[in-house]
Amino acid sequence: MLILAGQGNPGAQYAKNRHNIGFIAVDEIAKRWRFGPERSKFSGLAREGEIDTPAGPVKALILKPQTFYNESGRSVAAAMKFYKATPADVVLFYDEIDLAPGRFRMKTGGGAAGNNGVRSVTAHIGADFRRARLGVGHPGHPEKVQGHVLSDFHKVEHPWVIDLLKAVAEAAPLLAAGEDDKYQTEVLRLAPADKGDTRQARSRGDE
Repeated sequence: MLILAGQGNPGAQYAKNRHNIGFIAVDEIAKRWRFGPERSKFSGLAREGEIDTPAGPVKALILKPQTFYNESGRSVAAAMKFYKATPADVVLFYDEIDLAPGRFRMKTGGGAAGNNGVRSVTAHIGADFRRARLGVGHPGHPEKVQGHVLSDFHKVEHPWVIDLLKAVAEAAPLLAAGEDDKYQTEVLRLAPADKGDTRQARSRGDE
């Protein structure tokens, strides 16, 4: 079972936050590939389905931990244990302030880079899971990071957000096939974004 876990916070007040782009991304994948209904499971909201690949369909679980962002590792670990999965079967989608808005990078292993959600997942399953990093830009000052990620995307950002999310879902067969480098390339082809300066978020319309 491929586990596609999104990072985010539960509750309507957080639904459109930059911090919740991981939730939004996995929902888009579930929509594109017609996953089953959402159910409460593994201290989260889960949907099962299949993603078509040239080698045949790959079973996948969409998981949105409801433990709040900084404790999401508990939910991911529970799903992993149930399906007898390994860290290589886990792809974590999350907001990345060290990437310019709209940029996308795949990575396996490594540190948490100050992301407490990634730190939580690492603490529960080890560091060797796959990371789908969705660029949301940096506000320019460390003390503004929390307010930045916990604020909604500005209206002028919606076009690149929509393009990125659609690309992440459309290219999912490459991810399901384990072709992470090709997946990254295809997402960026479908949703090209300026590499830019990660700290230029304000000039792109942030509050």
